Amino acid sequence: MASLGNITFASKDPRSLAEFWAEALEYDLEEPPPEIIEAIEAEGGDLNAVAAAVDPTEDGPRLFFKKMPRSSPEHIPIHLDLDAEDREEEVERLAELGASVVETKTGTTGPVTETWTVMRDPEGNGFCVQSFH
Repeated sequence: MASLGNITFASKDPRSLAEFWAEALEYDLEEPPPEIIEAIEAEGGDLNAVAAAVDPTEDGPRLFFKKMPRSSPEHIPIHLDLDAEDREEEVERLAELGASVVETKTGTTGPVTETWTVMRDPEGNGFCVQSFH
């Protein structure tokens, strides 16, 4: 059976985007081992070509950011949903980190009402902050 290894983002600035998501999710930046840094430098590579953010509890997925051509973020059919006890407070915190608010929506299915705010990270990737009540 397969398991989730990474959620990978194409990025213009992998380190900067990894820093945003590390702050957003209270993750740690994963520093490459010295031998990897040495190999990249020896090959004349870009030390900012990749970056990663990891869950310090090791429960959440590793987020991997790689410098590569990007498609339009408006047409990516997948995004992250963040759960928050206080959605409005979390949206404000993420906006202070560099995210932007697109819109807030509410929907009801049976007894569950969900409110979510659609946001974009600093490179325009969409994600939602949601709360249930």
